[in-house]
Amino acid sequence: MASFLEIINSDKPVLIDFHATWCGPCKTLSPIIQQVSQEMGEAVRVIKIDVDKNQAIAQKYQIRGVPTMMIFKKGLQLWRQSGVFPKEAIKAELQKHL
Repeated sequence: MASFLEIINSDKPVLIDFHATWCGPCKTLSPIIQQVSQEMGEAVRVIKIDVDKNQAIAQKYQIRGVPTMMIFKKGLQLWRQSGVFPKEAIKAELQKHL
């Protein structure tokens, strides 16, 4: 499995969903994220990070609330949004960085 740094240094946009198993809004966002991943296919990479299991990464990126989504490309953070977001808005944000 690739390291977190290898993932965010990708040449294609990487959508990261910071979530927690106990988080209600995260459960609402999860199928939306899955649809985004399916519809955008190989153009983007989508990963989910459980903040309780990956506290060091959550702390490094100052994740204070879940769900929080971030888009990285070539190691740069290009976008960050907390809360549940509509599928089309997430896709539009990813398409800006293709």
